[in-house]
Amino acid sequence: MDHKKVIIIDDDADFVAALKVILAAKGYKVFSAANKDEGRKQIKELAPDLIILDVMLENMSDGFDLARELKSDEDYKRIPLLMLTAIGETTGFRYSVTAGDKDWLPVDEYMEKPINPEALILKVEKLIENRK
Repeated sequence: MDHKKVIIIDDDADFVAALKVILAAKGYKVFSAANKDEGRKQIKELAPDLIILDVMLENMSDGFDLARELKSDEDYKRIPLLMLTAIGETTGFRYSVTAGDKDWLPVDEYMEKPINPEALILKVEKLIENRK
C-alpha cells in the first residue's frame, strides 16, 4: 500500500496526538509541526499529499497567512489544505469554504473543532483522492 503523507500544523500537542492516532489507524504517514515556520520546512522536505492546518498558531493569523502563501506558490499550490480550527469558539467568527473568499482563505476544506473522526477521515480521503 502506498502510504500517503499528511502534515498537521497545529500548536495544540494533545489535538495533534489525537489526529495522529486517527490518521495512522487508516494507514497515513503522519507528521506534525507546531508553528508556521516549522510547517513550511516540513512541507518542503516531505512533499505531503495533504496539509491539515490550524488558523491560530503563534499569531492569530498564521494559518491564514500560510494558506495564502502555499496556494500562491507553484511548488505547493496543488497540495490540498484542510483547515481545522476553533476560531469560531474563540472569536465567534464563522467561516464556510462554500461561501468564503478563496483569495482571503484559499483552503480546500474547513472543519470546526472539535472534529468528528469519521467526518475527518471522509474529508481527508476525498481531498487526497481528488488531488490534481
